[in-house]
Amino acid sequence: MKKILSLLSLLPLLAGFSCKEMPLKIDIEAPKKIAYGADTLKLSETEKYDKVLGALVGSAIGDAMGASTEMWHRKDIQLKYGYITGLTPAVRTQSPEGTWGHNLSAGTTTDDTRWKLLMVKYFSDSKGKPEAKKFSKFITDYYQSLARTLADKDLLTNTDLLDEKIEKMDWIKEWARVSLAYQESDEEYQKSLNRFYGGEMSCAGQLYTPMFGLIAHNVEGAYNMGYAHSIFDLGYAKDISGLVAAMTQMAMRTQNMDSILNTATFVDPNGYQDSRLVGRIAYSVADVSIKHVLGVNDITQNDSVTARDSLQFKMPKNFTGAESDWVRQEMVYQFLEKNEKAIAFHSGEIWQILVTALQFGEGDFTKTMQFIVNYGRDNDTVAAVVGMILGAKDGFSNLPEELRNKVLKVNKEQMGIDLEALAQEMLPRDKETL
Repeated sequence: MKKILSLLSLLPLLAGFSCKEMPLKIDIEAPKKIAYGADTLKLSETEKYDKVLGALVGSAIGDAMGASTEMWHRKDIQLKYGYITGLTPAVRTQSPEGTWGHNLSAGTTTDDTRWKLLMVKYFSDSKGKPEAKKFSKFITDYYQSLARTLADKDLLTNTDLLDEKIEKMDWIKEWARVSLAYQESDEEYQKSLNRFYGGEMSCAGQLYTPMFGLIAHNVEGAYNMGYAHSIFDLGYAKDISGLVAAMTQMAMRTQNMDSILNTATFVDPNGYQDSRLVGRIAYSVADVSIKHVLGVNDITQNDSVTARDSLQFKMPKNFTGAESDWVRQEMVYQFLEKNEKAIAFHSGEIWQILVTALQFGEGDFTKTMQFIVNYGRDNDTVAAVVGMILGAKDGFSNLPEELRNKVLKVNKEQMGIDLEALAQEMLPRDKETL
């Protein structure tokens, strides 16, 4: 009421102004936002194939490097392997999300690479027009095709074959449940989404959304496709799924790591930064992580390593750098450890490790992969996402020769995944979209 009376008291004052005496009205426009990395991407067919294959193989290298130590603590990795510098045999029990086979050879991959195969098939199936509804149907069709094989008469006498088929269904059934509900109604979709992997804010979208960065028109287009297809994500995990797609597209365009990392600053089509009180969580996490790495670099480059530091940060066997390099890396690891979540595949944790690794590695594929894999936690997933970004940046021809050849061979001969054929399959629709 007081506010109304106050406004009424101003009316006589305003009435005293003639038209000529009215105060001058000046309206300064708000800044216009310019699309980030919106220039036309001009790559020859050969360059495009090299980058797409580089992204697929780079991702598979990361997956394979982390396959043997997935979910381990870094101290346990050091006890068994010292410091991992390449591929190690996947000595582990098979599982639906894992290797689908016990104790497989070095170069073996997990569900992170299987998702890349599924996405190439989805791109072909969607005929150059990917949409969330089509994606959900693609997932349910895949699940149902597996379910139909349970009617195979060979299962009556072959129990091992039954185990194999059930394991494949176990891998995709959580995803199929959400996909079926997505097609049914919003109410059923929300119910299924909120129980997906126990209701955890998982890194689900990051397993496949970087692939949109290989086919998009531009960086924001990659974000929008990734975001729209992140139908298994909750909250800011959707923003992160869009960002890894955008970063992959940016990596197709530039060798500059600052430009790739700044994607999280300048690409925000859904306005997460405007969120009240909290702002944009993905940006805040990236910002503090990058600053921490820069701060650690500054400390260790300007101060000598003391005997106490050497004892506290004992250098693991096989580490190829100097003692000061290891002190710096261990300090960054301790920073990450303070921010660990209850479940290692939490989307926010995956995002923080990958941004930290990209800053720490400064664009070097080998250094970045080793940083991620030796940290542990969900290292194969983080390395697979980062491997796709750096693989898109460098191209297949610039990936470490021994790693790329081994992963190509093992995936084709043992895992049934021909990465070169998948890259070729992407090119026809790539011509239509870029």
